[in-house]
Amino acid sequence: MTVAIVGVGIHPFGRTPGVSGREQGAIATREALADAGVSWNEVRFAVGGSAAAGYADTLVNDLGLTGTAFVNVSNGCATGGSALLVAATMIEAGRADLCVAVGFDKHDRGAFNADPEAAGLGAWYGRTGLMLTTQFFGMKIQRYLYDHNLPVSLLAKVPAKAFRNGALNPNAWRRTPISEKEIAAAPMLSHPLTKYMFCSPAEGAVALVLASPTKAATLTTTPVQLRSVIQRTRRYGSFEVFSPWLAPQRADSPSVDAARACFEVAGIGPEDVHLAQIQDTEAGAEIMHMAETGMCADGEQEKLLLGGHTEIGGKLPINTDGGCLANGEPVGASGLRQVYENVVQLRGQAGAARQVPGNPKVAFTHVYGAPGVSACTVVTR
Repeated sequence: MTVAIVGVGIHPFGRTPGVSGREQGAIATREALADAGVSWNEVRFAVGGSAAAGYADTLVNDLGLTGTAFVNVSNGCATGGSALLVAATMIEAGRADLCVAVGFDKHDRGAFNADPEAAGLGAWYGRTGLMLTTQFFGMKIQRYLYDHNLPVSLLAKVPAKAFRNGALNPNAWRRTPISEKEIAAAPMLSHPLTKYMFCSPAEGAVALVLASPTKAATLTTTPVQLRSVIQRTRRYGSFEVFSPWLAPQRADSPSVDAARACFEVAGIGPEDVHLAQIQDTEAGAEIMHMAETGMCADGEQEKLLLGGHTEIGGKLPINTDGGCLANGEPVGASGLRQVYENVVQLRGQAGAARQVPGNPKVAFTHVYGAPGVSACTVVTR
């Protein structure tokens, strides 16, 4: 893939009373355009998504009525990754030399209120309480820990790291470190996951400016290269969120398929990655997705977490900006937030406290959402 990321912008995550989701999207887009040194008038194609804050294409009312093509996308928590895929594909196809991918959201307080029928399920699925995703994640990590002989104590280590990293990130929502002991002792929501092991619906926005190699050469001498962006859906036999049953046979998750294809297109392997942003809807998700994306083998997570290898200064830093646990999850923006963080890290602009040492050059992202959709990217410098 020959696509460059030449501009990035973000509106801080969390809660911003009085600022609509669309306004947050406009702020992030203007910042990304300024970072790239271009104007909205130069953008030939835009794509974006929002689950709860209106259609992304309405951003033209804020940015300018220039006639630019603008496509809305919706893929659950993988919306941001899907927006990036569409924008990058347009550049690869030669349809545009400068594109914007943007995601934003402003969710109500409380848990997500998903509609079972909108997810292809019967109303009965909601009446029985199965649309409550905390239950699914609790069941899935219970089975995973058992299958791979991993201790429940690992679950407190993931959010403790997330909150430490979030405290170093000025754009994060949760910026107060919380100890493993406090996390483990917090009220139980869905065994074995406690209150602090789950992320929360949130607000925020991220925008990226993409360019063709020729266009990028006129804007910067050090672009971050988007080497691949891949999206996959679930197979028969994989156990995914909003699954109404468990098949008698097992199949790889869409995260396995997306990550494998992403590395193949990029021409590198997981062993070449210097840092990664991995979906951590809850603590167990990060543990499972570490193996599903090839960052380690099943069962190796204990050694990596106990050894501090996934910390900012470790061998494989994961969720250096605090992930979903510290940032919350505005659905339309999460996948792009991960790419934003990797671009900042590869540029060396994360700040003294959060910057991954060793001059990182290869970064990976993974996002996962209902009803079993995953998107992954590889970016390099």
